[in-house]
Amino acid sequence: MGALDGLRILDMTQYEAGTSATQAMAWMGAEVVKVEPPKGGDPGRQIGTGDEYAPYFCNWNANKKSLTLDLRKPEGHALLMQLLPRFDVFVENYGPGVVERLDVTYERVRAVHPSIIYAQVKGFGNSGPYATYKSYDMVAQAAAGAFSVTGYPDGTPTCPGPTTGDSGTGMQLGMAILAAYIQRLRTGEGQHIEVSMQEAMTYFMRTRISFAGEWGNVAVPRTGNGLGPPTELYPCKPFGTNDYAYLIVVTAQHWDALCLAIERPDLITDQRFEDGLGRVQNGDALYEEIAKWTRERSKHEVMRQLGAAGVPCSAVLDTKDLYDDPHLNERGFIHEIEHPQHGRVRLLGWAPRMSGSPTTIRPAPLLGEHSEAVLSEELGIDAAGFADLRSKGVVL
Repeated sequence: MGALDGLRILDMTQYEAGTSATQAMAWMGAEVVKVEPPKGGDPGRQIGTGDEYAPYFCNWNANKKSLTLDLRKPEGHALLMQLLPRFDVFVENYGPGVVERLDVTYERVRAVHPSIIYAQVKGFGNSGPYATYKSYDMVAQAAAGAFSVTGYPDGTPTCPGPTTGDSGTGMQLGMAILAAYIQRLRTGEGQHIEVSMQEAMTYFMRTRISFAGEWGNVAVPRTGNGLGPPTELYPCKPFGTNDYAYLIVVTAQHWDALCLAIERPDLITDQRFEDGLGRVQNGDALYEEIAKWTRERSKHEVMRQLGAAGVPCSAVLDTKDLYDDPHLNERGFIHEIEHPQHGRVRLLGWAPRMSGSPTTIRPAPLLGEHSEAVLSEELGIDAAGFADLRSKGVVL
């Protein structure tokens, strides 16, 4: 069984911040019914392609059911209110003021389901001077300081590649929901959960801030790709866009292992590099000594040789490399899924491995794919009743 078997979630999320949380819980066994508007559904369905089954959507909505309801119509809103008492959790991440306009606020939902766990993601939270401001991943990252520490000292602030503003917030939301669920199992009481994307992103800034932020009294500088040689990014054959290896030297053992692995034991006794301070002060010279060695090898060869020698190191894997990576494939992390529109495609897996509840990944739902089944199973609506709702545009 799934670890969260029995947990039932009404998922009124869009794009990624809330959607990532509900997908993670679906992978762990929760039943997640995604509530979408009949016209277009979750806007994430169209990102990059314009159709209703974009790869972006498929990557964030696996293992869910799709129920279409037009909440602007009285019939659609009434159906949602009837469904709510049958679920444990309600999740939304609409923009400021939307749930108020749709009349699905915490107070309204709690009136029909007093023990509901009602979870929200907002760009800047529900209070404070920025509460009405809209946010997306990059906005949250900029507002949390991530841009300011990314890039080179003499360059501009840079947008980090991973979407931690969205999915990183989603993981914290998921943890909060599960904590609230455990508490409800003890007390029988639900609660209101609110996560600010700006605040969630600061969690990923703590290490940078602690190293050079002086308790918030100074701005942490940008340091490029490393802390100075030998901790740096090094070029490798055949010198393509991502043909680099990244290595880190923290301890004396790492330093000795590196020098021996690149067959330069003389560097160990070289007075310029005998300690960390000397290696930083003579960084340009040291970088060239190491780069001579990496330039004669591919990034994968560098990773294998240094990794086997005990030096923390990785090839800079690009997004294609990930799917072809022998390590990830041997561990079963790359899943092949049959998608209704895309055919047989590969999806990256879910990192947590639980011995008692393995994860089986199923395709993301088509828009409204489960509408009739959900309304029939949960509310007893027959085929004629569903046809009537469909004719009125309440469901798809």
